[in-house]
Amino acid sequence: MRTIIYVAIIYTLVGLALHAQEKIAVKGSDTINAKLMPRLAEAYNAAGNKVTFEIEDKGSSSAFTNLEAGTADIGASSRSVEPSEKEKFSARGRDLVEHIAAIDMIAIIVNEKNKIDDLTLQQIEAIFTGEITDWSEVGGRPGKIVVYTRNETSGTYASFQKLVLASRDYGSNTQKMEGNRQIATEVAGNKYGIGYIGKAYASEEGVKTLSVDGIVFADQNRSSYSISRELYYYTVGEPTGTVRKFLNWAKNSDEAEHIISDTGFIPHK
Repeated sequence: MRTIIYVAIIYTLVGLALHAQEKIAVKGSDTINAKLMPRLAEAYNAAGNKVTFEIEDKGSSSAFTNLEAGTADIGASSRSVEPSEKEKFSARGRDLVEHIAAIDMIAIIVNEKNKIDDLTLQQIEAIFTGEITDWSEVGGRPGKIVVYTRNETSGTYASFQKLVLASRDYGSNTQKMEGNRQIATEVAGNKYGIGYIGKAYASEEGVKTLSVDGIVFADQNRSSYSISRELYYYTVGEPTGTVRKFLNWAKNSDEAEHIISDTGFIPHK
């Protein structure tokens, strides 16, 4: 009897282990996880795979805290890992492995009724640091500029600060939003608003994208458009099993490439 029970327990544990391998927790970036990852997950399972995806979009910083805590298999981030974050893994003898997910262009958006169509990078920096506060200072109609940014846990917040503000602080009057869509909604409802969002959200109603230094916001200009970046997946060590299979598909398959493009991002291949 004890032998039978023992065997039954072994098979039960093996069955549970196999079942657990078919779940992938992807946590982190709103830019990736709010729009792209759900579509990738749906298509992956439609292709005959049977994986339960747990997707959470609380900002890129949460990608690394969840990986460190063991509550994520994949950390989605719209910025590269910070040295201080990486050190936490190295201190435990663990390595973070970086995988390029896609290319993104950060759009500068204003209300669709705004007459401004182009700003220089220097003007954008001055607006977001609080040095320029009225639209008349950049050739627009008089009115106080209302600036919307992502919150401090966002990878887009950090990327924009590095690419546009030369790592300077944002202005004290900026209004911090949780996600890309929230910024688009606020700008669409405020004729004096300005914000930045990932490329996949640039077609939201009520807003328009600005040229930067005369470069139109468009796929074909990604090499010359100054506010472009890579998006990432991170894993603790080289991925194995179900996670490895999914990431290989997400990075290399024609179907995933089509989804990346259709969502509004640019495949990295």
